Amino acid sequence: MTDRFLKIAITKPEIISSEADMISSLLVNGLDYVHIRKPEASLRDIRNLIEDIPYRLRKRLRLHDHFELFNDFNLGGAHLNSRCPVAPQAACRLSKSCHSIEELNGCEDYEYVTLSPIFDSISKAGYHSAFDINDLKDKIYSKNVIALGGVTPEKFGQLAAAGFAGAAMLGCIWEDIGSFLQKINKTICCNI
Repeated sequence: MTDRFLKIAITKPEIISSEADMISSLLVNGLDYVHIRKPEASLRDIRNLIEDIPYRLRKRLRLHDHFELFNDFNLGGAHLNSRCPVAPQAACRLSKSCHSIEELNGCEDYEYVTLSPIFDSISKAGYHSAFDINDLKDKIYSKNVIALGGVTPEKFGQLAAAGFAGAAMLGCIWEDIGSFLQKINKTICCNI
């Protein structure tokens, strides 16, 4: 794991128009990874999306589903979750979803894990924070924990101070990707 604060995007669950171009823009403009999370999408849908993303950027894509695509593409890793809890047979980097401090135990072998919801969700109405951010620093120390849930670029400093290794975002990105890219470029310039 890097000492740098990781910035990760998670796709909307549904396929959207011009999505490959948007994913490419996110990666070109400083995000470290984009997680392709589309629980209802077919294998063909995910394949088509990946094929439309430039080859040089594919190593920065993480799949949440359809792990069999690792046999066809040079991707950046698999993200294990409640739908797909078993690692693919293909050799790849692994990350994992966690929703409690207890779940973090035993996750040292993952490149990173996401912990959510840290703040009230932007994309899921009624999905409220499960944590007091001020109490987390000692509990996540020395773990590669990425904050998820209600995260925006404006909260990066607070998350870094709380001991998080990075931030994963969904809701703040897809409503206005242009505005998000301006904010993310500002935080990158400030070395957050």
